[in-house]
Amino acid sequence: MSISTATNETAKARPISPLMTFLFAAACGLVAANLYYGQPLAGPISGELGFTPAATGLIVTLTQIGYGLGLLLIVPLGDLLENRRLVLMLILVSAVALVGAALSSTPIQFLLASLCIGLSSVAVQVLVPFAAHMAPDATRGRVVGNIMSGLLCGIMLARPFASFIAEASSWHMVYYITALVMVGLVLILRANLPVRVPHTKLGYGALLASMLHLAITTRVLQRRALYQAGMFGAFSLFWTTTPLLLAGPSFGLTQNGIALFALAGAAGAVASPVAGRLADRGLTQIASAFSMLLAMVAFVISHFAADGSLSALILLTAAAILLDFGVTTNLVCGQRAIYSISADHRSRLNGLYMATFFAGGAVGSALGGWAYAAGGWTTTAWIGFCFPAFAFLLFLTEGRGK
Repeated sequence: MSISTATNETAKARPISPLMTFLFAAACGLVAANLYYGQPLAGPISGELGFTPAATGLIVTLTQIGYGLGLLLIVPLGDLLENRRLVLMLILVSAVALVGAALSSTPIQFLLASLCIGLSSVAVQVLVPFAAHMAPDATRGRVVGNIMSGLLCGIMLARPFASFIAEASSWHMVYYITALVMVGLVLILRANLPVRVPHTKLGYGALLASMLHLAITTRVLQRRALYQAGMFGAFSLFWTTTPLLLAGPSFGLTQNGIALFALAGAAGAVASPVAGRLADRGLTQIASAFSMLLAMVAFVISHFAADGSLSALILLTAAAILLDFGVTTNLVCGQRAIYSISADHRSRLNGLYMATFFAGGAVGSALGGWAYAAGGWTTTAWIGFCFPAFAFLLFLTEGRGK
């Protein structure tokens, strides 16, 4: 299987309008948020539905497992099926799964709904390469960066949104409201998204088999996925453990206080458009190195932010912004690089890229919980530092090539 660096489709692409870019960004943010509502609601959900303490973690884990499976089994269909229809079907499934979560009366029902929420939320990873197809090569990084800023805002705002709604009403209302949002989103996208039929003629089995070939032979994909695995591992570790630190005796923040802290982290989403423009100008390497250094600096300053004082809270907030800025910058640079490999393989490349660094995030979350329980924040921050340090050391072996 050969991989070309350009296609007629890419060459003839006309600039995507600002309104369409905003629509893609908003859609990605709203759908991606579905993955994160369960995190701040795990306590109320487990208490009402009767989860055992050991099983409470499955509320988040099943959603993550569903998303990981979707990246490998559903996202590649973006290279095979008409993209608009695929996106609409996945978002409709999300709406049904969200209603199922709201109506759940047993742990099994809720976990099944969580799995389906994760599977269907990969609509985001069909939308991003869809938008990349619509953008000419000269501005593709900027377009992807703008869309990723919407996606990351959705991720960062999901937790405080869920916390505020649950405190004002109930956790059920969070899922009812978001299901209605998904239905409205389907109607808007159906009226505005263009039809895009991929050129790939492979069967589904051959499509999945081709992903193994891409993973083995595509050096840019391998490196960019590993870089982001290190960065996302740091991100997941930080956001898994900082709520524990902030709710502990040193800071003693309430759920709303922790939600406000999470809002500060959303400021890192402004990095996406900046990173996209840098990548379009051929500055991917510089931006990537800078992003990894930022993440390392974030964990270094966080060492001085554990005593519960106001200055410690300010330092921890600064660390959150720097870390999110670095992770976002590297993500967009990586996407810009892999989308330039081949237009006909973008969904498969994107699925492999996302699945790899998502695995890094899972490792970060698991290590973060263990480190905080075993050694407190100091141990956690040093382990967090190792993730971007690994990515940076690997990056240094790359030389001047992509």
